[in-house]
Amino acid sequence: MEPSSELVRFVAHSEGLSLRAYWDEDGWSIGYGHHGPEVQHGQVWTKEQAELKLAEDLKTAAQAVLSLVKVDLSQGQFDALTDFVFNFGVARLKESTLLRVLNMGLYEQVPSELTRWNRSGGRIDTGLMLRRQGDIGFWNGA
Repeated sequence: MEPSSELVRFVAHSEGLSLRAYWDEDGWSIGYGHHGPEVQHGQVWTKEQAELKLAEDLKTAAQAVLSLVKVDLSQGQFDALTDFVFNFGVARLKESTLLRVLNMGLYEQVPSELTRWNRSGGRIDTGLMLRRQGDIGFWNGA
C-alpha cells in the first residue's frame, strides 16, 4: 500500500508549509513538518524540496505501518495510521494501545484510541484534535 493523494493533501494542509527552518517542541523543522539532524537554523528550501521530502517522510511512515500492523487494512485505515506515524513517530505507534487493539482485530476500538492522541505538552491541543478527527474520517472511509 501507498499513501493516497488525499492523505498527502491532508498532511500538507495540517502541517502547513514553512520554507525556512523553525524551532518547535521536537527541534528544528522545515517544509511540511520535516524533522531531522540535517535541519538547521537558517536553512531554506524550495517548495519542490519540501514536497519531495514530504513524499519521502510519508513513505517512511507507511513502511512502518506495514511492518507493525498484522491485520488487513483498507486504504483509509492505512492512511489514518500513516498520518499518525508521520505526526507522532513510529515508536509511539509501536508502544500504543492503539496498535495492540488493532492487531487483536478490534477495528471498532481504533477511533476512540485515536482520539486519545490530542495532547501536546500535557495539554489538549486544538490542532491535534482536528488532526485526529481527520484520521478518524480516513479510518471510517469518509
